[in-house]
Amino acid sequence: QVQLVESGGGLVQPGGSLRLTCAASGSIFNIQAMGWYRQAPGNERELAAVMTTGGSTKYADSVKDRFTVSRDNAKNMVYLQMTRLKPEDTAVYYCYGLIATMTHYGMNFWGNGTLVTVSS
Repeated sequence: QVQLVESGGGLVQPGGSLRLTCAASGSIFNIQAMGWYRQAPGNERELAAVMTTGGSTKYADSVKDRFTVSRDNAKNMVYLQMTRLKPEDTAVYYCYGLIATMTHYGMNFWGNGTLVTVSS
């Protein structure tokens, strides 16, 4: 129906940068919000950053001033630019979309996740 595919994860040293990319495809009518959640080992999934189609953003306090979420609405893509990465940013990062399909209004969709490891 709707697929979200992430890319860009990997191993990075503390203080380094990484950019995640997510593309949405399928039976999309419109996208109300897209962004990123993350889940560290032993922890629950938590919001990292999200952006509405209107441009409003929300960030977790732990990533403010280090991460930047952006979107290309024409391409149904969302990005997460991560800078000054810390070991505690290590997690699986999941692309998230609040998407209206051809048959349903405002459903939550998730990607399969991409692993980000911050370690020296």
